[in-house]
Amino acid sequence: MKIDGKTALVTGGASGLGAAAVRRIVASGGNAVLLDVQEEKAKALADELGKAALFCKTDVTNEKNVMQSIEKAKATYGGVHICVNAAGTGWAERTVTKTGSHSLANFEKIVRLNLIGTFNVASKAAFAMSTNPPDENGERGVIVNVASTAAFDGQIGQTAYSASKGAVVGMTLPMARDLSGLGIRVMAIAPGLFNTPLLALLPQDYIKVLNESVPFPKRMGNPEEFALLLEQIIRNPYLNGEVIRLDGALRMAPK
Repeated sequence: MKIDGKTALVTGGASGLGAAAVRRIVASGGNAVLLDVQEEKAKALADELGKAALFCKTDVTNEKNVMQSIEKAKATYGGVHICVNAAGTGWAERTVTKTGSHSLANFEKIVRLNLIGTFNVASKAAFAMSTNPPDENGERGVIVNVASTAAFDGQIGQTAYSASKGAVVGMTLPMARDLSGLGIRVMAIAPGLFNTPLLALLPQDYIKVLNESVPFPKRMGNPEEFALLLEQIIRNPYLNGEVIRLDGALRMAPK
């Protein structure tokens, strides 16, 4: 699908991988709608990018809120063609500790944001895309969900996070099959270690260890590299129903 003139919903678009996706889409001639709860950061980015970017304060787990944001996107730009689900967070807690079992509330919170939020936005975006006129390839839309390499080799303490991202991986193919008749493709990217604001808070000596753990190139990924892969997925009409690891051949150790 051509990006020029198309409109993309980007959850978690205020920072990190989401912000890189927003910048790439706008630079490619598209419009980006930032769905995020980080009001200050999202507004600043939207203001910087001008008329091609729109911020909609959105709780991705809230059905009504998501529908309102999609309707605003359609009213502003005329439709929705691309959906990038980058909103999510991590959590570290062992299944059993000295004080008891893993907090069920914390487990539910991670699954609700990372998995249910992703499905909520993806399914509603797909419905909006279903009314688009097909392009020359018969496409009406593209959905790219963000998983994680933790879906495949989660570390100690990542039970909740790995479960949520593993489910994002698991729904990629059936969702692609569900939407194939509508001309909507579904892909997932599973990033490894990336230089995001969250990881930047870690001590420099620990960041050095993380860099050296990557086989090649021996560093964390840059958000722009994530955005580059995203662009290729959007543009390549034969990529569908697949999960692509983006991790420099990294396989995480148990801890």
